[in-house]
Amino acid sequence: MLNVQSEEIVPRRWYNVVSDLPEPLPPPRSSDRDHSSIELLNSIIPREMLRQEFTFNRYETIPEEVRVQYLQIGRPTPLIRALNLEKFLGYRGKIFYKLEGATATGSHKINTAIPQAYYAAQEGIEEIVTETGAGQWGSATALAGSINNMKTTVFMVKISYEQKPARRTVMSLYNGRVIPSPSSETEFGRNILKENPSHPGSLGIAISEAVEYTIANGLRYMLGSVMNSVLTHQSIIGQEAISQLDILGESPDTLIGCVGGGSNFGGFVFPFLQSGRPIELIASTAREVPKFSKGSYEYDAIDSAGILPMLRMYTLGSKFVPEKIYAGGLRYHGAAPSLSLLVRSGRVNTDEVPEDEVIQALKIFASTQGIIAAPESGHAIASLIRYARNRDNQGKTIVLNVSGHGYLDLKIFEGRE
Repeated sequence: MLNVQSEEIVPRRWYNVVSDLPEPLPPPRSSDRDHSSIELLNSIIPREMLRQEFTFNRYETIPEEVRVQYLQIGRPTPLIRALNLEKFLGYRGKIFYKLEGATATGSHKINTAIPQAYYAAQEGIEEIVTETGAGQWGSATALAGSINNMKTTVFMVKISYEQKPARRTVMSLYNGRVIPSPSSETEFGRNILKENPSHPGSLGIAISEAVEYTIANGLRYMLGSVMNSVLTHQSIIGQEAISQLDILGESPDTLIGCVGGGSNFGGFVFPFLQSGRPIELIASTAREVPKFSKGSYEYDAIDSAGILPMLRMYTLGSKFVPEKIYAGGLRYHGAAPSLSLLVRSGRVNTDEVPEDEVIQALKIFASTQGIIAAPESGHAIASLIRYARNRDNQGKTIVLNVSGHGYLDLKIFEGRE
């Protein structure tokens, strides 16, 4: 059996990693700029999200309405044996990939957008707000808002807004309003544009604008990554993968995924921590955004303006402006606190890949498996290829998380044939 899909594979509970971490997760604390930032968080995200953010419960029940919406957007996503890739690499083990690009919006982001929008709608909210880098999170939020009868406003990092017009079209089709960031819609954006009218933007800036806009209009803000509640929702990926591997009678030796803020990686690998097996975990990042190798493990702001609380994480600094790499989802300055703690403890290994190598990996995956993966996922594919070509790893069973498809990101290949 090469592809495992069944409605029963979709779990009825999310998994929260907090109680299984090697040490307590450092709590958020108020930012240096705004000592009421934790109280501010209380007022801009749905109440149920706030509860889930700070709970120690190992499991959270998925509301039946949310599970139905999961089924409607394409869950469970397939787990596929990559026989052609194995043959191309001459690999003497097994390679599987979990295809999150099979969802309606084409990435894992919809896994948390749906419950967040559902919780906001339960509070009678009529509009939700967020930021987006490459556009996957913005697309997921816009669709989740539309499904739950709400408007959506998305602040999109300007360089991605310019590079990815098709993503803007998708968000518009889902009834989302898309604003390039930095923008004139907020005081923070106007100040940045005053200093540099051609600023390319960053996720930290876009988050700040989205939060400021949310506060000014009494709306609800959608958390795209980094926060623990988001990684809890994403655990649906790993739980499905465990069930699918069990059906096949397989046990993974190695799990590989890419890391921007950490939500798809955490959602994929964290459920496997419960097994107690010594599975190797590899977090693949952009060499141009070297948060784990050159960043510091410290309290830092989530957003560039310092409006939201500070988290203890690996970070390049909230003012960091990354290179204009095409993988917009990996341009974030920090990583989720739970993931950062596991990297720091040595439980998770990291790998950094430059964009040229990513492009070659995407071409190999497309020509062997027929899947055009997202540039972000291309980092994980590149790390997998490195790993499989190492003779010491022959014979192992590897599972890769392909966090999204790249059919709207084909511009990355222009001029690189």
